[in-house]
Parts: sequence; structure tokens; C-alpha cells
Amino acid sequence: MGKSLHPITNWPKYNKSLINRGSLTFWVDAEVMNNWLYHDHHGRRGRSQLYTDQTICTFLMLKGIFNLTLRATQGLFDSLFELMNVPLCAPDYSCVSKRARTVTVTYRQPSKGRITDLVIDSTGLKVFGEGEWKVRKHGAEKRRVWRKLHLAVDPVSHDIVAAEVSLENVHDAEVLPTLLNPLRRKLGRVYADGAYDSKASHQLISRKGAIACIPPRKSAGLWKKGHPRNEAVLVMRKEGLAHWKKISGYHLRSLAETAMYRFKQLLTGKISLRNYNGQVGEVMAYVCAMNKLNTLGLPVRKPRV
Repeated sequence: MGKSLHPITNWPKYNKSLINRGSLTFWVDAEVMNNWLYHDHHGRRGRSQLYTDQTICTFLMLKGIFNLTLRATQGLFDSLFELMNVPLCAPDYSCVSKRARTVTVTYRQPSKGRITDLVIDSTGLKVFGEGEWKVRKHGAEKRRVWRKLHLAVDPVSHDIVAAEVSLENVHDAEVLPTLLNPLRRKLGRVYADGAYDSKASHQLISRKGAIACIPPRKSAGLWKKGHPRNEAVLVMRKEGLAHWKKISGYHLRSLAETAMYRFKQLLTGKISLRNYNGQVGEVMAYVCAMNKLNTLGLPVRKPRV
């Protein structure tokens, strides 16, 4: 097997981060335990909730990281607190299933500096999955349910700065405003694939003060005179798509595909909860887990000479 074209230059640090991914004290630290329970009444009628949103999010994160069921995750937390001699207990699995429908997940990490570029992409997540053996043996059933995960990734820090979950029949370009509008920052370039090649997407990116780096479709025509997209269309007609990708820096969009790959590898790419709102909470907790993993350290590769 030949050597990698881009060898990792910080292997000792990155190797340690891979080991620490399995550390329970990394996922359940002092901050999490201090915020495990609500201590103040909400001030309205009725009993306040016992467990905080951070507790429910942490529960769902461990469920995804260690590929457990809700019941097994409850047992993991209870045994952990017993070993640590901490007077806490895990929320009941049925409580987590219900709270996942309304939980507020804070998945954004503290800013590591000004974000200038964004890379956007989407992928499908299996809900009621069938094993590959079963499909080959008996064929696929008619009922196959998917959800779509839409991500906006910072190409420098690899953090997910915006995420959204939708039904499988929602077009990518329809979700773009939900990803970009909450971001109160000036952007440089927004990289996305041809699914976002629409006038509405270009107008939204322009209103955010950014430059759209989106490949036009094969049969794309010119828009109104002076529109920035026209330059890409003319380059593609004359030199081809590959040349446009090279001169525009479009290769950065591969980082979004890398984020999707890491998401599915680490978190199985499968949703287990049955309620749609619960599925949204589950996926958002997984997004939070991905950003938390980034704090351990990422590989730094030697650039090609």
C-alpha cells in the first residue's frame, strides 16, 4: 500500500484525540453534571421539568456515539454515576423519547475566529432501516422512510455552524434560507452543489454579502446582464466544468462531503426514534456530538508540493 499524498503531520495529538473519543468523562464532565437537574421553578402553573435540555442532549449524544438503544443508554448513565459515587440518576428512556421532541440543542461551539466561507451540502438519513442481508434475501419493502440532513460547515475549523432536518421530498434550495438567515456575520464565499443553482439561492447569498460558488447546470442559460453567475456559465461553455471548478476553488466543497462521511461513520447514519420531532432532536444532538469531537483535535495534513 503506497504512502498517502497528504500525510498527517500531528499524528501523536490526533491519535490521542481518537482515543479520548471513547472517554465517558469527556462526554459527562463536571459542567454536564452540575446542570443535570433543573433547580428553579419555571414560574408557571404545573410541575417544572426535572432534567435540563443539556441532560437530554448528552443522553442522545452518548446513544449515538456508542450506538446504543435508549434503554441501554439509561443503564450506562446509571452505572457511571454509581461508579463515580455521584447522587444523580439517568432520565427514564421514555422521558428522553418524549423530551427529544421539544429539546433545544445548542450545537454551535464558541467561535474560533471570524468565519468567512461556508460549505453547504445535504445527505439522507435512514429511519426505518433494513439490513443489507434482508434486502438481498427478501427484497426491499415498500415502506422506506428517510430524512434529509442539511449542513453548513466552516471549511477552516470543520465545525457545523448551521444544521437543519427536513423530509426527504424537500428540495435542498428550499432549506438554504433556514441555514443562512440565522447567521449574524459577514460571509465571504458560499460553496454548494448544482442543486442550489437557482435565482432565489443566488439572491439570498448576495443579500448576505457573500459570493456564490455554485456550478451552473449543464444546459444553463445566461441571466440578466451583469449577473455574477454569467461568468461561470461562459467559462463552462468554453473550458468545461472541470476548469471552472479549478479556477473557482470549488474543491473546498468536498469538506462538506467529508463532514457527512464522518457523521455517518461515527453516528451510524441511522435514526431510531419514530416521532418526526423526536428525530429532529436526535439528529441535532448528533450534530452537537460532531462539533464536540472537533474540540479534541483534528488531523493536520501536509499540503501537496
